[in-house]
Amino acid sequence: MLNPVVSAGAFTELDKFMFESWGYFVIPNVLSKEEVKECLQASIRIHEAAGTVGWGQVGRGYESEHALENLMDHPSVLPKIRGLLGDRFIMQSGWNTMQPARGRMGGWHQDGSSAFDFKNLGYPVPLIQLRASFLLTDQEEPGMGNMELIPGSHRSLVPLPDSIRTANSGTPISHVICASAGSVLVFHNAVWHRAHEHNWDYDRYTMHYIYSPPWVKPSDRFHNDVNFMQRTTPVRRALMGDFSRPDAPFGASYTPPPFEEN
Repeated sequence: MLNPVVSAGAFTELDKFMFESWGYFVIPNVLSKEEVKECLQASIRIHEAAGTVGWGQVGRGYESEHALENLMDHPSVLPKIRGLLGDRFIMQSGWNTMQPARGRMGGWHQDGSSAFDFKNLGYPVPLIQLRASFLLTDQEEPGMGNMELIPGSHRSLVPLPDSIRTANSGTPISHVICASAGSVLVFHNAVWHRAHEHNWDYDRYTMHYIYSPPWVKPSDRFHNDVNFMQRTTPVRRALMGDFSRPDAPFGASYTPPPFEEN
């Protein structure tokens, strides 16, 4: 199977071509084994605190878990986000998902808003939510709670057939992402995808960071935590939407986050 693997760090012309063609790419081995361990332990803590039973997702874990906070602007991933969105974007949400041991297939879907379907904005469906998914447990073969995507489906003129969605069937062109813990999957909101079945006897954890244009409302919070904003870095504060605007709304642009070369 072809695999859209890219190198960590700088965003290249080939990265862009692969993303535009498939709608996603994989950055292998972004996190060290120790970093994976710390993030996994943090994930377990926030799900235990939330009382997760079965499949579940918990937002705002970065506020209390420094290991998860560090992923928000990870140097191996952030250049890819900037390459695709430019310098003016926010971290729209951060969700930590847990798929339980022996978990079943998820349902096919595109990311977006139930209140206003992104496909109503135009064709092709615009890039409104760019997701970076940090794998915190191994997904090196199918059946490990992998992400399953349909390459290029972000540019399809027609939706995935209802017959496939209702039966939650596979397709002959779907791609099950196989990668080790510590790898990162970056993908477009309009790519059709689902969680693959998880046939192992441990829970699967993934930390998702979603990046959006600055005018999109956050979906994991109604407001930013004051204590978190006081102690975090200037770049992360900017990614959380804490920046000065010369006007409302956004008509005259604004100073971008203080990335290292800015």
